[in-house]
Amino acid sequence: MLPLFLNVSDRLAVVIGGGPVGRRKASAVLAAGGPVRLICQEPRPAEMSDPLLDWRTESYTSHHLDGAALVFAAGPAELNARIVADARARGIWVNAASQPELGDFFVPATVRRGDFVLAISSGGAAPLLTQTVRQRLQAEFDEAFGVWVALLAEFRPKVIERISDAEQRRKALTSLCQWEWLERLRTEDMETVRAAMCNALETLAE
Repeated sequence: MLPLFLNVSDRLAVVIGGGPVGRRKASAVLAAGGPVRLICQEPRPAEMSDPLLDWRTESYTSHHLDGAALVFAAGPAELNARIVADARARGIWVNAASQPELGDFFVPATVRRGDFVLAISSGGAAPLLTQTVRQRLQAEFDEAFGVWVALLAEFRPKVIERISDAEQRRKALTSLCQWEWLERLRTEDMETVRAAMCNALETLAE
């Protein structure tokens, strides 16, 4: 199994099945910024209001896969087998919820904090275990961690601009990645920590 992070922007994902599993698959793609076409018999729930979601209450046919980069089969097992065959015939990667081993990829449990994403998978062997691990990681990698990642993204170009020496630049970036900054973000406001990071950068750039 090869772990990958896919850029799904402007790449259509088709989800067949509007139950809890199908909605979770669709929400995962939408959270990553990808457009979704969802085919099912259920009416569209009010909470599924993302403009990137094309919810179609109709029976599945193979033409629903037109233009798809990824397919998620989240219906009954018999229908999923048909969807897998249709996707394979078109050369499209497909995930089968009822029989993961029939598909081309697994969808990991994730912890998302802004641009920081942790993915956990057991290769379909123990999905409840991956959910348990995800819950533990959510507590450790809290919302403050996402703020820290955003600040690091803000400071990285400043470090590159201010410090020309490669080794000194590496030291500066490493210093901003010390866990103490996360601990400060958990007890202080972001602007205070940003100012402290600016001061640290000024010292390192001297």
